[in-house]
Amino acid sequence: MRTFPVFIFTLALLSAGLLSPHPAQSQTRAQISPSVAADYIHAVIEADRTIYSEFIVERLAQAANLPATETWKQDNTLLLPAQFLLNASRHVEKNKSGLRYRLMSLWPINPQNRPATEKEKSGLKQVAQNPDQPFVWIGKYNGKTRFNAIYPDRAVTRSCAECHNVHPESPRKNFSKGDVMGGIHISFPVQKRTGGSGQEKKFSVAPEVVADYVHAILDADRSVYAGSVVNRLQKKKVIYATENWWEENTLLLPAQFLLNASELIRHRKPGLDFKLISLWPINPHNGAANEFESTGLKAVASQPLRPYISKTRIGNRDYFQALYPDIANTPACVTCHNGHAESPRHDFKLFDVIGGIVVSLPLGQD
Repeated sequence: MRTFPVFIFTLALLSAGLLSPHPAQSQTRAQISPSVAADYIHAVIEADRTIYSEFIVERLAQAANLPATETWKQDNTLLLPAQFLLNASRHVEKNKSGLRYRLMSLWPINPQNRPATEKEKSGLKQVAQNPDQPFVWIGKYNGKTRFNAIYPDRAVTRSCAECHNVHPESPRKNFSKGDVMGGIHISFPVQKRTGGSGQEKKFSVAPEVVADYVHAILDADRSVYAGSVVNRLQKKKVIYATENWWEENTLLLPAQFLLNASELIRHRKPGLDFKLISLWPINPHNGAANEFESTGLKAVASQPLRPYISKTRIGNRDYFQALYPDIANTPACVTCHNGHAESPRHDFKLFDVIGGIVVSLPLGQD
């Protein structure tokens, strides 16, 4: 499936010093600590996987007798949640943004998911014993300084635990829902921070880059969901995506997938936010809410290779905001918008900009 890697251009141009904000915007000098950046990244990965596990896999196994299987392509079934994360992480890594993440375990079904280093092994042991804190370290890889964090990987649903318990290749067969089954290793490059003290406080990540990472995950997860789940199963006439997915025991539309994940993020990680908006929203609540969003939507519609960025103050807190173009990268997106009775516009084509994704990050947290 074709996707629109906006963040690749952003990172490349930022690194070269060739990208500046739109004329109405001011460049931000704020920085985000690596641990906070990792928390944001992990929160988005977990929110999307939770929506997939609970709203797709668990619900449809019971309501529509549609299972998730290891051989999902041949079986015309759903991807396992671990496979969903794996495919999304490959999508992100191919785009060479610098961000990498993967599942690991001390009891892997797939030997490739074992810890590759003693540091990773120590991290998995620590998060299994103390799942409330990630295991973090900073190291040099190919001449670049990278921040690393291992977060506990829990059995989000009962089916996660059961899958591992019954699999013939599983080294452990007594998992329960909520147990730590392994870890999610997140890694990204960091830069030196002027005047910092302490190992981690010596380094930082630009908010533009953190926003790009968040958007990269959202883009990857929605692309995997739209391509490997919705389009594939609709083409095979196995199941369909509908607006009334809950009542009809069907798939969520790709936009609804992200909207539900954004609601979960707001509850789990207050301050971090992302949302879908449009100049032509089907739901009036998804229109531009302020001048930044209105101007940004127009900007990315005319220049879809770069996000529209700004720093704003809400209450007593500063936020970095980036508005990325939302591209109609599947036929289902075009069909849904053009055919919907409440849609203000009915002439979208494949790969048109149909709206924007706003990513908001709190600043001033260390």
